Amino acid sequence: MTVRKPIIAGNWKMHKTPAEARDLVLQLAAGMADKKPVCEVVVAPPFISIPAAIEAAQKTVIRVAGQNIYWEDKGAFTGEVSGPMLKESGCNLVIVGHSERRQYFGETDESVNRRIVAAVRNDLEPIFCLGETLEQREAGKTFEVVKRQLLAGLGELRPVDPKRFVIAYEPVWAIGTGRNATAEQAQEVHAFLREELRGVLGKDVSEQVRILYGGSLKPDNAASLLRCKDIDGGLIGGASLKAEDFLGIIREAT
Repeated sequence: MTVRKPIIAGNWKMHKTPAEARDLVLQLAAGMADKKPVCEVVVAPPFISIPAAIEAAQKTVIRVAGQNIYWEDKGAFTGEVSGPMLKESGCNLVIVGHSERRQYFGETDESVNRRIVAAVRNDLEPIFCLGETLEQREAGKTFEVVKRQLLAGLGELRPVDPKRFVIAYEPVWAIGTGRNATAEQAQEVHAFLREELRGVLGKDVSEQVRILYGGSLKPDNAASLLRCKDIDGGLIGGASLKAEDFLGIIREAT
């Protein structure tokens, strides 16, 4: 039986100035000082706060991720951030294809694939996000949508290092809406994604790739979700902005 090390990743979105980012990382580190977590702990600050977070995370188990990546390594692309920039800043991972990027900034399956390829090319672990809207779920299209996003996001990317490639299932209808997917609903989609990975990448890879849940995971529902067979951690939004809440989720993953 394959044992996958859980990941608890905090996506801070457009929150936390550099000073606030430093303080939060230090609070998280202090909260884990007595007992080292068995899960991997990741925070994804806004770009401007990455250096402060990395400085504060030195000599801790906390890893730092970017929230987005452009597919070219350099060029006249005002406002974008490249893989080499993230890598040199000290980032280990990068979130790709988050639902807010798709909804508000025109991300497509094609552009998500190009960003994933750029991440891998620059030795950054992609956290590849996918998930259906409420309209798509109510129309019975959940599996159709996530399969399309999965296959398009992977594209021709081969081989895939399963220890450096992460997927995050985020049902869009359960993000910041007050609605939550049940553990059964989440597990059903996670199991489907793992089976699809088996067909595309093979059994060994599919059993090792970690699939995170990203739909309003909080301390009070973390236990039921994180104990599901195919859920290997969480991509946390609002609950990652307070040390006490985030630490509560980390404890549930251990």
